[in-house]
Amino acid sequence: MAYSVKELFYSLQGEGANTGRAAVFCRFSGCNLWSGREEDRALADCDFCDTDFVGGDKFADVGSLAQAVEDLWPRGGGQRLVILTGGEPGLQVDTGLVNALRKRRFEVAIETNGTVDLPAGISWVCVSPKGRMDLKITEGDELKLVFPQTGVDPARFADLAFDHLFLQPKAGADEQQNTVLAMDYCRAHPQWRLSLQTHKLLGIR
Repeated sequence: MAYSVKELFYSLQGEGANTGRAAVFCRFSGCNLWSGREEDRALADCDFCDTDFVGGDKFADVGSLAQAVEDLWPRGGGQRLVILTGGEPGLQVDTGLVNALRKRRFEVAIETNGTVDLPAGISWVCVSPKGRMDLKITEGDELKLVFPQTGVDPARFADLAFDHLFLQPKAGADEQQNTVLAMDYCRAHPQWRLSLQTHKLLGIR
C-alpha cells in the first residue's frame, strides 16, 4: 500500500496527556470531514481545522515510510514515540504500518477524529470529536475536545471509556475568550482537564 504524507518531523508533543514528550510526527494527507480547501470550509463537517494536510509526499510501501520515521529519531535516545496524525490518519494507517513501526521499537500513538475504524496494535489512542459526527471509536487513552463547538455539549462524551478527558480552547480570533470558557467548564466539571497548545506558545512545530 502507498501512503500519502503531508509532513514528517521530530519535535515535542504540545498538547494533551503527553505534553512535553519527544516524538516523531507523521502527518497524513487527507481527511473525511473536510477537503482542506478554503473554498470548501463553510460546508465542511469540521469547519475550524487549523492544520494544512493537503498534498505532501508519497511513500510506496510500509518499509519506506517506517524507515523515514526511524531516521528522524536521535541515535540511542529514550523510548521511541511516533504520533500518527492528520488530517485523518485512520484513512491510511493499517496493521502493516503499525507492525513495522513497533518492530522498530516505536510506541505508536494516533490522533483521530474517531469516525473511522482503527487497526489493532496502536499503543495510545487520542480521539478528538468534531461537530456532531458519530464516533466509531468510543474508548481509548485520551479524548480531547476542541471547545466550544456549536451544538456540542462535552457531557455527551463524559461517560465514554477514555482514561483522560481534555478540553482544548478553539484557536482563532476568539481563542482568549474560548480559553476562559474552557477553564470555567473544567472548574465546574473536574473530570475534564484543560489542554493548551504549548507548541504554539513556544513557537515550535
